[in-house]
Amino acid sequence: MDPVTEPAAKVVKTDAEWRAELSPAEYQVLRQAATERPFAGEYTDTKTQGVYACRACGAELFRSDTKFDSHCGWPSFFTPLAGDAVIERVDMEMGMKRTEVLCATCHSHLGHVFEGEGYGTPTDLRYCINSISMRLLPDTGGAAS
Repeated sequence: MDPVTEPAAKVVKTDAEWRAELSPAEYQVLRQAATERPFAGEYTDTKTQGVYACRACGAELFRSDTKFDSHCGWPSFFTPLAGDAVIERVDMEMGMKRTEVLCATCHSHLGHVFEGEGYGTPTDLRYCINSISMRLLPDTGGAAS
């Protein structure tokens, strides 16, 4: 029988603590819900295998095998690593209804999720995530678990 995995502890910090730990650009996206310029992010075209973790708290969010090229200008994934890795909420900014994606552990802004049959993915979802909100933890090539 597999051991029960405890949910990750929530990360709660003051605004001053976040500002001290994050670069100004990271803070703007992760804590103020800004968006990086399209096609400018470090992971837009990355094919490296591994896990994408939240840059603010280190929680694992997406696996590289769910990343696909949606030609939207940001890294795109068709599903989170685990059902509880991210949370979603309605975003009415920019005069339209969108679904914002946040890290479930620290509530940092990651990007948005869009639904559509034209994505050619198993879920018909496109998690459009800012590169600056993640850190890629490459697979080490060790034995598979």
